[in-house]
Amino acid sequence: MRKYRCKVCQWVYSPENGDPKRGIEPGTEFEQLPSDWHCPVCQAGKEHFELYE
Repeated sequence: MRKYRCKVCQWVYSPENGDPKRGIEPGTEFEQLPSDWHCPVCQAGKEHFELYE
């Protein structure tokens, strides 16, 4: 599972954890997130994320 990092605040989305506070179950790949999902820290949209290796 690939992780993605917010280019604005550096928060990392980890599919293993999901985003339970927003109803995103663990195991949800970044590409499967709703188009209106945003960073829980800085509110940046998905377009502000990059693959994190």
